[in-house]
Amino acid sequence: MFQTDSSNPPGFASERDPAVDLHLVDAEDLIPWTERQSSGVRAWLAATGFKAGSGEVALCPDAQGALSLAVIGRGTARDRARQRFCLGGARTRLPAQVFHLHHHLDQASLEEETLGWLLAEYKFRRFRNQEPAELAELIAPQGLDAKRLVAIAEGECLTRDLINMPASHMGPEELETAFMSLAKRHGAEAKAIRGEALLEQNLPLIHTVGRASSRSPRLLDMRWGTSGPRLTLVGKGVCFDTGGLNLKPGASMGLMKKDMGGAATVMGLAHMIMSQGWNVQLRVLVPAVENAVSGNAMRPGDIVTARNGLTIEINNTDAEGRLVLADALSLADDENPDALICMATLTGAARVALGPDIAPFFTDDTDFAAQLMQSGTEMRDPLWQMPFHTAYEEMIEPGIADLDNAPGGGMAGSVTAALFLRRFVTGTRRFVHFDIYGYQPRPAPARPKGGVGQGARALFGALPAVLNL
Repeated sequence: MFQTDSSNPPGFASERDPAVDLHLVDAEDLIPWTERQSSGVRAWLAATGFKAGSGEVALCPDAQGALSLAVIGRGTARDRARQRFCLGGARTRLPAQVFHLHHHLDQASLEEETLGWLLAEYKFRRFRNQEPAELAELIAPQGLDAKRLVAIAEGECLTRDLINMPASHMGPEELETAFMSLAKRHGAEAKAIRGEALLEQNLPLIHTVGRASSRSPRLLDMRWGTSGPRLTLVGKGVCFDTGGLNLKPGASMGLMKKDMGGAATVMGLAHMIMSQGWNVQLRVLVPAVENAVSGNAMRPGDIVTARNGLTIEINNTDAEGRLVLADALSLADDENPDALICMATLTGAARVALGPDIAPFFTDDTDFAAQLMQSGTEMRDPLWQMPFHTAYEEMIEPGIADLDNAPGGGMAGSVTAALFLRRFVTGTRRFVHFDIYGYQPRPAPARPKGGVGQGARALFGALPAVLNL
């Protein structure tokens, strides 16, 4: 059974707790800020050589040796542009006391730094017998919606937990357990269509991809809310991807436990939305499968028929994510929701184009795209719009079938994958597809190495304006 590691969700200290003053200082403001402090603080900072570099910490004692105040540097403007969540990155270098934040930040920067503080609480401990370290605590700064920030942090921690869980403990059944647990927590209705029932319910591609595994494929379906605009989230839930008969080499298979990162991300986003009680009719669809090898595995050259009647030539069994998403998107599109979001760890081409930190997204809705770009900047959740370049449509048309799941040539791989998915969304005007990485390759402030959410915070910030909430 899956259990989240985040049994102690991130939060803030009580305002009744005695607190030490904690100051955030930019390198450019260090001299005037220092001049406003007591002689003892000035002497201590001078003696310790504090320069307010990015993440630099100074712990200033009083005359009795107790902690008088703490200072965290935010570096120069260049430092701040290159690295986010400075406050969170410094949290582990503070003593386990309660702090009261003093700052000069605008609203967006204050939200970023405070969110980073909450996210720095995350550590994946499921398979290590160690007690969590005591961390410094923070009283929620004035002027912030603390409940909203906690919901964002909880959603992100759920996403990280799901991605970090190895496939031995996170197959389709365990993903279903986590999905049902999320639904129960928020009073949502949820169901699963499993195994041969997928064929009975006209979901043939999900069955085709997952049938070779001993772990039954399934479609997970959650509904929450009875009024407001209709919002549907679809997340790729490939719990492990061997590549199928087009077997991946070992180096490429090593991180494939994260191939359900799209599912983990939409579940984290759904938690944020439901925690805030948005007036929406939310639906979450997750095709949960394992792409394995056995005698009944799909083969290169096979032709399969999708839920919407389109035929697809399987030219690479390792391009399976778009297949399971095709059925889920077609099902979602039947209802013509006001917004349809697809999230998937889909192509290596997206990583080549933008690296691990920037999530590309595709949409034909220019207003939605503008809202997402603005929100991504404000939420420090970096995004970049990529084109649904219609001229490349012929690249996904093999001639022998309606579509090719893996066009040759090696060019524009993320674009052709997005165009493939768009063929299954014909009635919904606002459709956005995210091709995320879902993994932090090396530690960074408030982001340890491992699973990470991408795009969810930007969507959480943009959707209220897009849906007129």
